[in-house]
Amino acid sequence: MSSSSLLRLILSAFLMAAMASLLPWQAVAQTRSPAKRLPMTLRITIADTILTARLEGGQAARDFAAQLPLTLELSDYHQTEKIAQLPRKLDVRGEPDGYTPRTGDIAFYAPWGNIALFYKDFAYSKGLVRLGHISGDLDVLRQPGPYTALIEQE
Repeated sequence: MSSSSLLRLILSAFLMAAMASLLPWQAVAQTRSPAKRLPMTLRITIADTILTARLEGGQAARDFAAQLPLTLELSDYHQTEKIAQLPRKLDVRGEPDGYTPRTGDIAFYAPWGNIALFYKDFAYSKGLVRLGHISGDLDVLRQPGPYTALIEQE
């Protein structure tokens, strides 16, 4: 074998090894789910009732969307909202210090790490971050609980 043939063989082997080392990275990149874009439509299923919601922009909303789908045990709080503990707290960097929730709002209460689905208006609350809003009839949220809800991207 000539020295030029040996050099070509070595270079070919080197290139094939280099390309093979990239394949696992490419496969992971191709199987990774695309980033979830906001605003996003959500489906909230409670028993045989389906609510539609819109998840809005913001770091906390993006972090919440990354946890979907979620099955949560909702319980009543203050005869104003249904609450449930999330698997992990949301990133609230850059979010306002608090806000005044309205009927239909979906919010995150940072100090406790729970989500809140408001079926009544409430007062300004420090640590509360608005994630989105539920449209339609909220009667199912007014029913005594606790009960299970499935929250998923529509």
